[in-house]
Amino acid sequence: MTNKKIIVITGMSGSGKSTVAHTLEDGGYFCVDNLPVDLLPKLLELAESTGGELMRMALVIDLRQRKFFQRYSAILSSLEETGVTMEVLFLDARDEVLVRRYSETRRQHPLAPHGSVLDGIAREREELKEIKERADWVLDTSDMTVHQLRDDIKKIFETVRTDVLKIVVNSFGFGKGLPLESDLVFDVRFLPNPYFVETLKVLDGRDSDVAEWVLSKDTTREFIRKLQDLLLFLLPLYLREGKQYLTISIGCTGGRHRSVTIAEEAARLLREYGYTSVEVRHRELGVCTPSPTIAADQPNRTQGLSGL
Repeated sequence: MTNKKIIVITGMSGSGKSTVAHTLEDGGYFCVDNLPVDLLPKLLELAESTGGELMRMALVIDLRQRKFFQRYSAILSSLEETGVTMEVLFLDARDEVLVRRYSETRRQHPLAPHGSVLDGIAREREELKEIKERADWVLDTSDMTVHQLRDDIKKIFETVRTDVLKIVVNSFGFGKGLPLESDLVFDVRFLPNPYFVETLKVLDGRDSDVAEWVLSKDTTREFIRKLQDLLLFLLPLYLREGKQYLTISIGCTGGRHRSVTIAEEAARLLREYGYTSVEVRHRELGVCTPSPTIAADQPNRTQGLSGL
């Protein structure tokens, strides 16, 4: 069998699987939603008989296919042994976001047809826990618009594989939880806080006065040096292992001052050292600053994802 690529799209109900499937379909993938597991070998036979026309496939598999989740590890392993390249994409979102999306669409949760949506979400999280741990990609769509999710999927799966590492430096506030898509997380709550300086309190970490104040502290300068050394050590190793997309999340208490300044400084240093595809996102500010190699027309991150 010639080498084929299959993306398994799975995750929480209401997290955006349909949007991902449509995006991949637009990008040339052959997509199948809710394919019975027993028909998967037949699909591969069909793909083989097309003479290379179906080299890239995407399968949406969720809890409608209980049989798959009961023996997914054996299924994926057997496929990989035949020369099929498998990647598992897991979509997630915070509970309150999923509840809101169900409320907006007036749909019932598949695991709670007669109970509360929250009960269904809890049961679904438990049943999907193992495949989430196995996933190659985990995306938190809580704060994304449909357009931003599509853009992320294109960057992950449609960009030609090269030696360019695509980096997202994300600032956030711990009060609203960790960004689930994070590969590396740094807690900068130990740094002096400009929030307690009256003239800086109303500004954010992108403001030059705040940035100068934060970066002038001895503790900050030492942290930046150590962070720089760590990233310059790690990133070539990630590339060597074939990693193409990396999210670095930097958090402080509110996600408006220290983490924002450090994220901006980290992105500046990475670009200075030759990493050309570096995007900066400030979750609590609702701001996304694409790198020069990424389209700059992304909508504001605060718009929500009710269209997924």
